[in-house]
Amino acid sequence: MLDTDWSDSWRGAFRIELRAEAIGLAWRGWPVFPGTYPAVADDDAPGAEPDAAWFGPVPAHADWRERLGAHPHQVASWWTGTPYSLLVATGTVLDAVEVDDELGRRAARLLRATGHPAPIVAMPNGRWLFLTTAADRVPAELGEHRGIRVHGADSWIPLPPTPYQHGVVHWRVKPEVWGWQLPAAHAVHEVLVRALDGEHVSSTQQLVAAEPSAA
Repeated sequence: MLDTDWSDSWRGAFRIELRAEAIGLAWRGWPVFPGTYPAVADDDAPGAEPDAAWFGPVPAHADWRERLGAHPHQVASWWTGTPYSLLVATGTVLDAVEVDDELGRRAARLLRATGHPAPIVAMPNGRWLFLTTAADRVPAELGEHRGIRVHGADSWIPLPPTPYQHGVVHWRVKPEVWGWQLPAAHAVHEVLVRALDGEHVSSTQQLVAAEPSAA
């Protein structure tokens, strides 16, 4: 997607998909709510910028916390006719750990080598989001690292197909891989710490991970 392609054609192409994704996640109990989008800077969105300075979504309404847990029918009405970005609150149903591209790729390879990859979101700004169950605590190696952001209580993350200035948020590993059962936070945290320490997957491990399991 071109940086300047925030036209009526963009809105038409994404509105239906954004609405469908929001409804589907709401039915699964994910706390979704609307975010700003390139063509409109909502007056209720603190910090929202006009199109020329728009880099990514923020909550479209100041009362977004009060909207969490809305019935899917209500969620559907929010996205009817408006291509809001798709945001989900963290800290209850799920958490997310945001890392840079290098660490994300290393951790993804380690997770894949175990045969149990976690749902992973990639953003056009080069950041990756590893989704987990809500965590009571986070290892200090992650929580205190300047390049890592842990999204827990009172935070939120964008989900596909939310737009950014240089593209669209997309899944690197879809939740369907886990049958929509989020992986335990401590298990993903452990892998991220290992990746942060520089652990890599050997070529042998990669081949084993790529082989189909026996029927």
